[in-house]
Amino acid sequence: MTARTFNVLFLCTGNSARSILAEGILRKVGAGRFQAYSAGSHPKGEVNPMALEVLQEFGFPVDGMRSKSWDEFAVPGAPKMDFVFTVCDQAAGEACPVWPGQPVTAHWGIEDPSSSHGQGAMWERTAFTQALRYMKNRIDAFVALPVQTLERSALTARLNAIGQLEGASSPRPYVA
Repeated sequence: MTARTFNVLFLCTGNSARSILAEGILRKVGAGRFQAYSAGSHPKGEVNPMALEVLQEFGFPVDGMRSKSWDEFAVPGAPKMDFVFTVCDQAAGEACPVWPGQPVTAHWGIEDPSSSHGQGAMWERTAFTQALRYMKNRIDAFVALPVQTLERSALTARLNAIGQLEGASSPRPYVA
């Protein structure tokens, strides 16, 4: 019997840093079990170069990464999402599209490493490396869950708890 692959969408406002980090991490850590995507409510149109640099430095894939709108995933024919995670507080407070299939949602807010821009290259690299570490901890906890056997309410509770791991920027829930 072939195991099911789950589609996961990471949302952030600009889709240039945190959601990109999450997509890259899950591509590797969840390979075979999860298909990772990222998008933004107001995409910047380009991926932050430091996000790509840090992902590559730690051995995560960056091929095909681009800043894109969440509208790409809310149209007929788009992949049906099983999980949707907001990774920035601004996106968590926005009204998101209605996702087909009613995916399980949670908020995994992490401070924006891009906000360190202008404080020096070493400071910026440190901010991105820390954001990558916080996101990887969440994703490691997520992929360890028995998602196929947990009831939706138990799964939602565990995903919300994962969002409160070290580095959480806000306890705000996801807004559907």
